[in-house]
Amino acid sequence: MAFESLSQKLTTAFKKLRGKGKLSEEDIKLAMREVRIALLEADVNILVAKDFVKTVSERALGAEVMDSLTPAQQVIKIVNEELTALMGSENSRIKFANHGPTVIMMCGLQGAGKTTHTAKLAKMYLKQGHRPLVAALDIYRPAAIEQLEVVAKQAGVPVFQMGKTDPVIVAKNAYNHARDYGNDILILDTAGRLHIDEQLMDELKNIKENIHPHEILLVVDAMTGQDAVNAATAFDEALGIDGVLLTKLDGDARGGAALSIRAATGKPIKFVGTGEKLDMIELFHPERMASRILGMGDVLTLIEKAQDVRDQKSAEETAKKMMQNKFDMNMMLDQLRQVKKMGGIGAMVSMLPGGASIGEDDEERAEKEFKRVEAIIFSMTRKEREKPSIIDPKRKRRIARGSGTTVQDVNRLLRQFEQMQKMMKQFTKNPKAFGRMLRGR
Repeated sequence: MAFESLSQKLTTAFKKLRGKGKLSEEDIKLAMREVRIALLEADVNILVAKDFVKTVSERALGAEVMDSLTPAQQVIKIVNEELTALMGSENSRIKFANHGPTVIMMCGLQGAGKTTHTAKLAKMYLKQGHRPLVAALDIYRPAAIEQLEVVAKQAGVPVFQMGKTDPVIVAKNAYNHARDYGNDILILDTAGRLHIDEQLMDELKNIKENIHPHEILLVVDAMTGQDAVNAATAFDEALGIDGVLLTKLDGDARGGAALSIRAATGKPIKFVGTGEKLDMIELFHPERMASRILGMGDVLTLIEKAQDVRDQKSAEETAKKMMQNKFDMNMMLDQLRQVKKMGGIGAMVSMLPGGASIGEDDEERAEKEFKRVEAIIFSMTRKEREKPSIIDPKRKRRIARGSGTTVQDVNRLLRQFEQMQKMMKQFTKNPKAFGRMLRGR
């Protein structure tokens, strides 16, 4: 699971702080030392890690923390904010063309998952009501065109290919085809190499100069750590990329690439691949990823995934209830069940309170984690599910006994629920926009 090791180390560091009623300068210094070591072990760029710790330390030593009644929580809040800033503050989306098809050029090293994620991206836009077309520009790798045709067929999107023809000619004809047949998005699957070389860059530059893509997305493998950062830097200097699609994030236990790319290149991570299935691709939300790293879950993404298997009417009804502050434990459980239907329970659990410690390959443990949350909610009375704020220490002990869990488990679930409610309040001014967000539009 992404950031598993980093999450565990940060949790350990902050646990020590939580045990103190008041923090000294030495307490913060020791905690930041552990944070720095955790970042470096996660393969975060050394300069990025150094600057991050310096910024957090300076803020943590201010009056906001030192004079607080809950100093440990204030430190975690600062770390959360700085992690978000490190990854880009807010999610960056594709810039669509005003007229004609929007051209997205996919580039990267061989083996990063470029062809598969070309199909994933096309499928994502297809589900949003677009008419994507993918074009096969990799004429060198054996069976590259055939691979694109297979995954594109699985995604339900058409492929434009001209065999071993010059990639520039293929791209031009693909653009004309997309324009003539009403495809509003054209995704170019370009050739990669096992390493960065002059021939690769010259070909990509030639395509760029002739086609003028609206977006150049670099596909990099999160598992390669600093190598991914180095590749992003090289491609950006030579080609000028617009953003990054980070693949295999589900297997990146360290997370150095995700935390370093924005700082190293200045270019945002726009999408992440989270599994092998073609629907396992997400918009990259820095604030949500920071929450996952700190073990606080990612309920908004969880809700979006749940809505992905529902119809428009259901999505709007859910949005309406949220806008009216009627989101309760019953609805939360329903969302979890919807996501579970989609498969990949390990990924789902990583978005739940305490889920950061669950390994992606450990489906049995993930299933147990889901059942734990389910048991806690089932142990609540109807009134408690509808209004969790009434759950006092006495009720918590009863719920814990009834569910076979601990009071700490109950507290984690309640904190996640409170966090989710706070997020929902941000959208009260625009219900329609919120409804669209839940449908992934």
